[in-house]
Order: sequence, then C-alpha cells, then structure tokens
Amino acid sequence: MLRKLTILGPGLLGGSIGLAARHRKVAGKVAVWARRQEAADEAYKLGAADEATSDLFRATADAELIVLATPIGVMPELARQLPKECVVTDVGSVKYPIVSALADILPRFVGSHPMAGSEQPGLEAARRDLFANAACIVTPRENTDKDALKLVHEFWKSIGCQVRTLSPQEHDEIVARVSHLPHLVAAAVVNVVCSDGAHPLNFVGPGFKDFSRIASGPPEMWTEICLQNREEITRGVEHLIEELGKLRAALENKDAVELRALLKRAKHFRDELRFRQ
Repeated sequence: MLRKLTILGPGLLGGSIGLAARHRKVAGKVAVWARRQEAADEAYKLGAADEATSDLFRATADAELIVLATPIGVMPELARQLPKECVVTDVGSVKYPIVSALADILPRFVGSHPMAGSEQPGLEAARRDLFANAACIVTPRENTDKDALKLVHEFWKSIGCQVRTLSPQEHDEIVARVSHLPHLVAAAVVNVVCSDGAHPLNFVGPGFKDFSRIASGPPEMWTEICLQNREEITRGVEHLIEELGKLRAALENKDAVELRALLKRAKHFRDELRFRQ
C-alpha cells in the first residue's frame, strides 16, 4: 500500500484514479490538487480524495507517488514545483514530448498512458471502474529509476490496469494509429455526414452512433494532443489516404474481388480483438 497518493488535476482521469484508489485501498491517503479550491472540493464531495486542496505544497507533502492528470501543456510548469525525491507519473496521451521534458526535471519520473477514458469530459464523468482491465502503457527510458518504474507498474496494476511497456517513441507511433487517428477520422466522417446540416442524424443507426462516439470528445484537449503528436498522426493520415484510394479505385472499377479482399482483411484483424481483451 502506498503511504500517500497525490493526484494533480481532478478531471475524468484524475477523478477516476482517486475513486479507484480509494475503493481498492491502494493508499493510506489519497490527496487531490486543483488550481481552484472549488474544483478540489468537488473531488472531495465525489469521494475521489481523502484530502483536497489548491495548495500544491500541502497536496504533495509526504507523497509516495504523484500522478499528473492535468493537460499536457501545463505539466512542465507543475513538474518544476514538485519534490525531486518523489516518484511522479502522468496520464498524458502523448509520451515522447512529455518524457523528454519531465525526465530532465524530475529524476524519478516515469511516463504512463492508461488507455481508458470517455467522450464525456470532467470530474462528473469519473467512475471507479474506468481502469478495470484497461491497458496502461508505461514508457521508461534507458536510465529510468528502476525502483520508480516498479512502483508505477504496481500502482497501475493495483487499480485494475493491464500494464504494458513501450519506449516513448514506440508509444507515440502506435497510439497515433489506434487512438489519435480514429478520433480525427470519426470527426471527419461526422463533418461529411452533416456537411449540409444535422438532418441526416435523424436516420442514423447504432453502427454510426458507435463509430462516431469519440467525435464527441472535448475539442480543446484533442487539439492539444494532435498537435503534440502531429508527425506520427500525419504519417497515419497519409497511410489512411492510401487505403481510401484503394477503396475508391475498387468502387470506380467495380472490382468486387479487390473490395472484398480489403474488407476481408479488415474483418480478420478486427476479429482478433476478441482474443486480445
């Protein structure tokens, strides 16, 4: 059990970490910090913390593990104010820029990315089972503190995650394709469907609703994520354009064999997900 867990930023992920940690009793005390005391108070009322404050020094004092659950852009500023001896991790969706910046500030920093979330942002969407069986990618560097890495690994496992390890660069390459690109594709398809207004939405079925759900994610957050990982996402977009070109050619040429092959290949890989959960 951790002596004290401190969460910086009580949004969807930060709030869910607090709820999960308290429910699973993984820390003697769970503290939450927010810039506004009102936000900290909300986390406390929700049950995501034993202690909630807008005083960063108070929140982090004696913490054994600190989790940065803030927007990516403010992490370096906060990192400079954290105790150097403490183990620190984060929940950022992009890893190479974060790890490169924070590992130079905090000797015991370990990058993390729990692959869990919701299109609904904010503390009100937090839930204690958000991380149950979710993948969490931990992204150490060659010189990452081994004890810190072990603690972070055990922490994510203790709140329900299936922990996997990638380098920061590998993380950004893979996640650009499995998370960031799908979000942009969902947004693009919704914009195509609604190019003349929302009238077509009167006729959509569950397939469209399932596919397009992630397009409801907060635009500000996704703009930051996409710009931080723009090089890898751009490569993914270029690959997608090539794949769409194949589909377009098959349709124009009435090539049922090629169209079936493209769809069959996609079905094969999508069906594998059933065996990887």
